[in-house]
Amino acid sequence: MKPLADAQRHVLAAMAPLPTVAVPLAEALGLCTAAPVTAAHDVPPFANSAMDGFAVRASDTADAPVRLDVLEDVPAGSVPTLPVGPGRATRIMTGAPMPDGADAVVIVEETTSEGSTVRVGAPVAPGDSVRAAGSDVAAGATVLEAGVRLGPAHLGLLAAVGASAPMVRRRPVVAVLSTGDEVRPADAPALEPGAIRDANRPLLGALAAGVGAGVLDLGIVGDDAAALRSALERAAGEADVVLTSGGVSMGDYDLVKQVLGELGSVEFWRVAMQPAKPFAFGFLGGTPLFGLPGNPVSAMVSFEQFVRPALLRRMGARRLFRPRVPGVLEHAVETDPAKTVFLRASARHDGSAWRVALSGGQSSHVLGALAAADAFAVVPVGTARLEAGDPVMLEMFHWPESRTAEEVLGWTD
Repeated sequence: MKPLADAQRHVLAAMAPLPTVAVPLAEALGLCTAAPVTAAHDVPPFANSAMDGFAVRASDTADAPVRLDVLEDVPAGSVPTLPVGPGRATRIMTGAPMPDGADAVVIVEETTSEGSTVRVGAPVAPGDSVRAAGSDVAAGATVLEAGVRLGPAHLGLLAAVGASAPMVRRRPVVAVLSTGDEVRPADAPALEPGAIRDANRPLLGALAAGVGAGVLDLGIVGDDAAALRSALERAAGEADVVLTSGGVSMGDYDLVKQVLGELGSVEFWRVAMQPAKPFAFGFLGGTPLFGLPGNPVSAMVSFEQFVRPALLRRMGARRLFRPRVPGVLEHAVETDPAKTVFLRASARHDGSAWRVALSGGQSSHVLGALAAADAFAVVPVGTARLEAGDPVMLEMFHWPESRTAEEVLGWTD
């Protein structure tokens, strides 16, 4: 059997980055920067008030309470017209530019307006309640390096510095198809004897979309070599990555193996992992293909260990693998010491450590345990048994909301 890390290195070494493209911010979520991004100007672009109040010379408030003459009102979006000299103040709103001569803002709660004057009740120091120009980002500074996968906060930062069309690696298209005469669509009205519903396409399509890919759904292909050949040829021509599920083991009707051998350079591996030992990887022309096992849990495990990092590498990401955190088992488990084992587990933090429990049955067809899991508890090669209280690494594929309104607020609907 091929060691898991060797198989992962083989796959990643074969992944070429996708072309670069400039995209509007509204289309950039989940994509990866292809080049460093620098700020076109200071953020904030000018010194402005952090609070509603009065812009003053701090030295004029040293003997507070004091009364100052009010020159003008400056709401956000307008520009002050008068400098603030000794004994003067400007009424200012949050975000409005600081007038010349002023070096601090007295918050409105510390003032009392009296006609054309204001009474300042407490002294302020230079810089109080003032956002200096460039205090967030200086003009010319690098705000994002290449290889950053863009999230909502990154998009806000790019907008703030004027990078309205960042250079990214383009969004990959992933073709997904299920195989087998026994497989039926999820919406099939009834199942005849021997038939099963297709869980893999919805699962794999959602996993690919979660990485940031576009999904080309090619449906279900039965055990027909000509139909499979046609579907794979289409996939190779229209997608950047092809995912099949089923037909990669040693059965007489596993036609994927036969057809892939005719169409491309595809290797069939037995990887030292559980679940998802049978696995195929190669190319249809120049298009990478991943042949995943037919059992849905095995399909997801192989996606997480091979396809997800491969897609992220094609997208230009620097970080390719899910986060791992240490946990503590709540009960004993026995595993195969010849393989890296991925146990479906639920994780809860008790304030000092992550507590890990199996989320259900561990057979590769048990979707209920997968749906109830937050993480894979990763048991390394060479480990036959772990006891309750033993440490284990958690590979988090889901960080769920974990606190209810009642727990946090004492509130119930």
